[in-house]
Amino acid sequence: MSRFANLTAMSDQERLAGYVEVWWQAIESFTALLEELPQEQWSTPTDLAGWDVRAVAAHTAHLEGILAGAPEETAEVPELPHITGFMGAYTEIGVINRRETAPEAIVAEIRTAAAARRTALQADPPTDASARPAVIFGGVPWSWETLLRNRPLDVWMHEQDVRRAVGRPGGLDTPAAQHTTDYLMESFGYVLAKKAQAPAGTTAVLRVEGSEPMAFAVDENGRGRRLDQLPSTPSVELVTDRETFLVLAGGRRPAATGAVEVTGDTALGERLLGVMATTP
Repeated sequence: MSRFANLTAMSDQERLAGYVEVWWQAIESFTALLEELPQEQWSTPTDLAGWDVRAVAAHTAHLEGILAGAPEETAEVPELPHITGFMGAYTEIGVINRRETAPEAIVAEIRTAAAARRTALQADPPTDASARPAVIFGGVPWSWETLLRNRPLDVWMHEQDVRRAVGRPGGLDTPAAQHTTDYLMESFGYVLAKKAQAPAGTTAVLRVEGSEPMAFAVDENGRGRRLDQLPSTPSVELVTDRETFLVLAGGRRPAATGAVEVTGDTALGERLLGVMATTP
């Protein structure tokens, strides 16, 4: 049975509790990494435009604090090239408000907020994945399913942002890495149909090291549908390693030359690589 089938067979409460534990593991790994960094590395630029290591950590502290019950923060957010919408401005608030905060205090804030939230979620676990959480950052209209599934992705992706910035690779074989990879692979149908504008009838297979391959087809309505079985001769097939896929899907940086093997319609394959990003 595939991991996807295992997830759908679980009750809402079991699945949501699983997301919480993966998120908690991501928090522990991220904060442990931050604690190891000398203070001078906190100003190292990351792949995220306008953000250094401190900004990535501050953003995480901000969101975890709000989710743990801290009051919403305010700040005067200037016009900056990397801020392109409401959520961009919202996430910048946490960065601005922690510009002078000591690194160890930011790490402690993440740990304290996350520990409090984990305790609360264990004491009163959500049981309906489609219900709306009472507290959520920025008023985004997310369900429990979306919120709890996104938190390990966000935290782990930011750990990887920091690791690439300071030259400390690792963390690619953790539960959070697996969760994030599989989650982002599910968006490949959207990339194929909407972002790459592949015509109806196009089929594509995505193979990422460490995950089960996924196949999609563009239907007559122009939507990318996931296929139950891999086609024997897809229109295009992409094969790559986990880190390469994640920097592409996360919109962090282009793939290194030769890091993705494209077979079939190579022009479509190259177009897919150029529009792979589905999360900022």
